[in-house]
Amino acid sequence: MRNHSVVSEFILFGLSADPQIEALLFVLFLVIYLLTLMGNLTLLLVIRADSCLHTPMYFFLGQLSFLDLCHSSVTVPKLLENLLSEKKTISVEGCLAQAFFVFATGGTESCLLTVMAYDRYVAISSPLLYGQMMNRQLCMGLVWGSWSVAFLDALINILVALNLDFCGAQNIYHFSCELPSLYPLSCSDVSASFTALLSSSLLHFFGNFLLIFFSYVCILFTILSINATTGRNKAFSTCSSHLTAVIFFYGSGLLRYLMPNSGSTQELIFSLQYSVVTPMLNPLIYSLKNKEVKAAVRRILRKRV
Repeated sequence: MRNHSVVSEFILFGLSADPQIEALLFVLFLVIYLLTLMGNLTLLLVIRADSCLHTPMYFFLGQLSFLDLCHSSVTVPKLLENLLSEKKTISVEGCLAQAFFVFATGGTESCLLTVMAYDRYVAISSPLLYGQMMNRQLCMGLVWGSWSVAFLDALINILVALNLDFCGAQNIYHFSCELPSLYPLSCSDVSASFTALLSSSLLHFFGNFLLIFFSYVCILFTILSINATTGRNKAFSTCSSHLTAVIFFYGSGLLRYLMPNSGSTQELIFSLQYSVVTPMLNPLIYSLKNKEVKAAVRRILRKRV
């Protein structure tokens, strides 16, 4: 550190350095962000307003919508600001804070998708006991547990990362601050932070993925034991939206963190997928294919008229 000047801010070289392309990207991501806000807020209001949707499944879906609002708002506003600004800087403290909230909200979504997989398993395997098993107390406990575990995990990683020293290099070839992007900029030993990140990724994200996989294996065996074709189709349809959301989130997220940190186009695309695009798509995934949500929207509109 004696031979280097300490860095107080980073420069986010995100998506493009061409002003014309940046203007187009600003419009594109502004539209995506507005659609994310509108879609998730609308879904939250519909679930709250219609009593027919006051069930565990839609309680968790409402939590997912709120979480998508938070997850998108951690990165997109700063992305939009940088697309308009010539000075694309962020303080070291601000960068670590953004990395914390990206990790915390992403971790909470991972836990919540696992909880929703378990909810679908209980609904299909024990439909008569579903309301009794998935009572409000258990649902609240699962949601609070998801937030608590994810924030504790993020806090541990950021506390370890606070020991990193940054000097010399300032350029982050990414549109947001994530821990893997900070390691090449550190002039101190990153092994402790890297080990903490790797351990939490394996235990938290990959662990949740295994639980989701196990839940769907059990769901599949339960569905195959149903004799009636109509019953099978109904069971499959109740899982299709959740399974699509899991594929979008884990597909892009795992690929992003398994790839070497190089600032490549593929890396940026995968990051945009799970942090910007997926929060916009989730309300569409859960509403377009969901007859109950569409029926609730029609009931609310009739009351308004």
